[in-house]
Amino acid sequence: MLFNSIDFAVFLPIVFILYWFIFNKSLKLQNVLIVIASYVFYGWWDWRFLSLIAFSTIVDYSIGVALSKQKHQTKRKLLLWTSILINLGFLGVFKYYNFFLDNFIEAFSLFGTKIQANTLNIILPVGISFYTFQTLSYTIDVYRQKLKPTKDFIAFTAFVSFFPQLVAGPIERASNLLPQFYKKRTFNYQNAMIGVRQIIWGLFKKIVIADTCSQYVNEIFKNYETHSSLTLIIGAICFSFQIYCDFSGYSDIAIGTSRLFGPNLMKNFKYPYFSRDIAEFWRRWHISLSTWFRDYLYIPLGGSKGSKWNQVRNVSIIFIVSGFWHGANWTFVVWGALNAVYFLPLLLFNKNRKHIDTISKDSNIPSVKELIFIFNTFVLTTFSWIFFRSENLEAAFLYIKRILAFNFDIERLQIERYPFEIFPLLLLLISIEWIHRNHEFPLFKDSKFMHKTILIILCILMFGSFSDLNDFIYFQF
Repeated sequence: MLFNSIDFAVFLPIVFILYWFIFNKSLKLQNVLIVIASYVFYGWWDWRFLSLIAFSTIVDYSIGVALSKQKHQTKRKLLLWTSILINLGFLGVFKYYNFFLDNFIEAFSLFGTKIQANTLNIILPVGISFYTFQTLSYTIDVYRQKLKPTKDFIAFTAFVSFFPQLVAGPIERASNLLPQFYKKRTFNYQNAMIGVRQIIWGLFKKIVIADTCSQYVNEIFKNYETHSSLTLIIGAICFSFQIYCDFSGYSDIAIGTSRLFGPNLMKNFKYPYFSRDIAEFWRRWHISLSTWFRDYLYIPLGGSKGSKWNQVRNVSIIFIVSGFWHGANWTFVVWGALNAVYFLPLLLFNKNRKHIDTISKDSNIPSVKELIFIFNTFVLTTFSWIFFRSENLEAAFLYIKRILAFNFDIERLQIERYPFEIFPLLLLLISIEWIHRNHEFPLFKDSKFMHKTILIILCILMFGSFSDLNDFIYFQF
């Protein structure tokens, strides 16, 4: 079920009414409704994969209970590794089995040896990378004794399957979200209205910006061999905004929807394209994933302690694993490695924590120096997105080669919208986000929010792409 679909527009009010007017007298019943609604929401795609979520839930709940009773350290480690291997095992089979098998066969073919092996004809379960990491965080925190294991199976199931963020995050920590299912929830009108405004802002980014950009991106990346350098540059820029507005739009809708039911989810994006260097970009982009890798992989590897070589090694591992997390394709690995290359000079010269404050905090006009930093960071990021979007490495390198041909002919693309129509919309997005960069999201705190909300709704109705329902990009991860 897509956030931008009629199905969800019908589903959400029904669940909301049941939650606050029928099941509101019992916390347990509210949690049961959340579980049922979440399983319906996820099963809308393919009900067969509900068994994966259910099994993962049962395994990690049981291991959490067992860890609370087990004092022997060796046995505690065995329980932890059982959870890790089961969860990552499912992820490996569904997401990476065919990738490793194909590369294994290809590697042997280089030496003249042909290997016959059967790949698996399976569909990647939607959101498996997200809820797998979410349940793992619970088991790891319980093992580290940073979190007391729950004995409330319904609350734990609601935490694992909470429908607003089930499919594409934010990847919540058990320490933040799970306790919110223990507490009695009362309807808060102000919080609900903030949630509605955040949903509207997320829909604007998805339907108006991301889905409009996707028309150009799909056309240009599909036929890159025939387009000029200027068109290819436009394609890369459009994809930068498409993936940002698509993914952050999903996060906004998820966080806003969650507010309607009480729980507060973590912020996942913080205006990343206003970053002044790559380190700042990664503190502002997909925050729930980057902090997950920081806490559960980077720090256990040694983090920033030890020699510079150890720091370089740890950072490189994090970026490459992050790239591989996104998909079973070498394009994602190269994308991650390229971001590591961008980041390492900042680390080596101790500049990676230079920009931790809000840019131009006390002024709406950035300095020339800040603009140059923002531009350079955006160019580097956009260049790396070419690998992320391309079907394979060969296509990515050819795309870049075509850009470097410096053919700047102006073309009219044979698609629904004229290419230059997108730029006023992008300018509107950038302007709104810049003005409200100190707020959680642009419509969060504003005495005139109603006027701006109406403006955003009108933009959705006038410029939204409604011809086809477009999946969110991160559903494939």
